[in-house]
Amino acid sequence: MSVCSSSSSSSTGKAWIVHSILAGTAIAVAIGARAYLGRARKFRTRVVGIIPARYASSRFEGKPLVHILGKPMIQRTWERSKLATTLDHLVVATDDEKIAECCRGFGADVIMTSESCQNGTERCNEALEKLEKKYDIVVNIQGDEPLIEPEIIDGVVKALQAAPDAVFSTAVTSLKPEDAFDPNRVKCVVDNRGYAIYFSRGLIPFNKSAKVNPQFPYMLHLGIQSYDSKFLQIYPKLQPTPLQLEEDLEQLKVLENGYKMKVIKVEHEAHGVDTPEDVEKIESLMRERNLS
Repeated sequence: MSVCSSSSSSSTGKAWIVHSILAGTAIAVAIGARAYLGRARKFRTRVVGIIPARYASSRFEGKPLVHILGKPMIQRTWERSKLATTLDHLVVATDDEKIAECCRGFGADVIMTSESCQNGTERCNEALEKLEKKYDIVVNIQGDEPLIEPEIIDGVVKALQAAPDAVFSTAVTSLKPEDAFDPNRVKCVVDNRGYAIYFSRGLIPFNKSAKVNPQFPYMLHLGIQSYDSKFLQIYPKLQPTPLQLEEDLEQLKVLENGYKMKVIKVEHEAHGVDTPEDVEKIESLMRERNLS
């Protein structure tokens, strides 16, 4: 009897210990979850928009200062960007005093950067280092998109905030068939989870017929992109990669080094200014939309 009682007591004790362990684990998990969710609510909250602008463009010198219906293009981009709700601050980063003077004239904050910056990402990084406040996300807003939708800026910011495994986010839209073989129109393919697989100046995917497939949803990359600020500090230190150099696309250096890039699809027609001829197209669109 005493043995049986001892066994029962032992079983009860063991059960109590197991129960206590499980309960303790559950409490720990709950506390950890609350702590994680608390961090998530504060995850990448401070956002700065940076518009990189340089005068010496090989395709269109002085492009940021070209007038579009009476206003410099850089001003039109800045005014549209100011409408985004996710930006805590917005600045223009340039290496040219003429651009800086123009921007200060319409009220923009300006940060002077080096002429040695190889691309907009490096210019954004230098500007970030010179800002007095610290930010979690940097949005690189192309200065040659005077009709940029503020909702797209907000979209890439929210996409990066919702994807902690990504260090980069960007946007794509539907590619028009007539732009399929235009090397100035960068194409993009993504995986089933919305992460970028590849970017190219050529048509991707490319089929055996070597023709545009009217049934395939080709995607056009829009210039706007956002970065985790810590990654942005790493980016300039990464060595140029073969695909990046061959395609002359900075996004490929990110992918070649194994970093993840979140992509959102938006309903937006790309209206970038790549050549002087594009200015007239933009002005026609603005007149159609009664935009002054």
